[in-house]
Amino acid sequence: MSQPPTADKDPSSTSQRGFSRRAMLGALGAGGLGVAAGALGQGILSGSQAAAVPVSDVVEFYGEHQAGIATEAQDRMHMAAFDIITQDRAEVIALLKDWTDAIEHMMRGADVGEFGATGGSYDAPPEDTGEALDLSASHLSVTVGFGRSFFLTNSQPRFGLSDKIPEALVQLPHFPGDALEDARSGGDLVVQACADDPQVAVHAVRNLARIAFGTATVRWSQIGFGRTSSTSTAQKTPRNLFGFKDGTANLKAEEQKALDEHVWVSGKTGNEAWMNAGSYLVARRIRMHIETWDRSSLREQENIFGRTKAQGAPLSGGTEFSEPDFAMEGRSGPIMPMDSHVRLAHPDTNAGVRMLRRGFNYTDGSDGLGRLDAGLFFIAFVVDPRTHFIPMQNNLAKNDALSEYLKHTGSGLFAVPPGIRAGQYLGQGLFT
Repeated sequence: MSQPPTADKDPSSTSQRGFSRRAMLGALGAGGLGVAAGALGQGILSGSQAAAVPVSDVVEFYGEHQAGIATEAQDRMHMAAFDIITQDRAEVIALLKDWTDAIEHMMRGADVGEFGATGGSYDAPPEDTGEALDLSASHLSVTVGFGRSFFLTNSQPRFGLSDKIPEALVQLPHFPGDALEDARSGGDLVVQACADDPQVAVHAVRNLARIAFGTATVRWSQIGFGRTSSTSTAQKTPRNLFGFKDGTANLKAEEQKALDEHVWVSGKTGNEAWMNAGSYLVARRIRMHIETWDRSSLREQENIFGRTKAQGAPLSGGTEFSEPDFAMEGRSGPIMPMDSHVRLAHPDTNAGVRMLRRGFNYTDGSDGLGRLDAGLFFIAFVVDPRTHFIPMQNNLAKNDALSEYLKHTGSGLFAVPPGIRAGQYLGQGLFT
């Protein structure tokens, strides 16, 4: 794919984007209108250009790949899957164009639409819902993908696209122990919004759902807090709700060769060429049996994970990032138990495959029986789920000691197309 346009031709350049609404209000408060206008150079802009002072918390929208994959993992997430309710191909294309425009605005911290949340007709609904008016871009990234049912539903082709279903966009099998709920699984489209501020992420999904009214409806959604993986070497490894460091061996943005091998689709021709530079998103809602885990001994917890709880080091010794020694023997068998999570999820146990994980903790209150409905919303990006997710998940579901404390209640697989240049819309290669 060609490189993004230069700044002098790209409407996403710093002359029109990369500004903060919060910064504008701060400039007004600190020095009055004259100071804010001076910072802008040409006065305060309105509507979709309502901005004031350049900030550093903007994620680039345009590029070879969509944002929100190799982007440094933010701390908050709102993901939603949509079902298309129209049969009109033109309406679907119009929705994707409208979404693209809105996402580009929101990722640079601007209102949706020409007049935004407070402009336009006083007797018409605002173009933007307004709850992010005084918030910055907060490193918002929005990623869009297509489910298998977008192309084919009940064996019936949709929108003239049945011949463009990628071979890798399979129906995920029923894994051992799955307790999937239909209302938490599948979907024609998926939107992943991640940000430093939860309200910014929610604002993004809310506005895309509002734009989709009459064309698509929300099938399921999930809010996540506290990332459970690091996607950059600059980030510390976070912890999951079991208290263990999660994602120590995760793929990092700096590992370009590994990303090309395990995440980015390439070399596709013909009807699958639209997926080049894209990826596949796997989403799994995994409820954790918190109360049972909390009554387990520290010894048992560490043996289940294969790592120390304090430092995250493998039980075979070293530091968090030391390679585990699966051959090391203990008094009653391998130091790293055969059914430990680290052993079974390690690339050496899975034909060398790796995934780029971007999961989040979640809690959805209680289940009415005094137990927390909480756990991990697992998100991973892979080059091909048939080689990089399904075999590993089958192995974990059958043999991982951790499975006793988990219940998979939601699932989805989506084809994520590549990024775009100015003037294009997300998913355009699928329709042209």
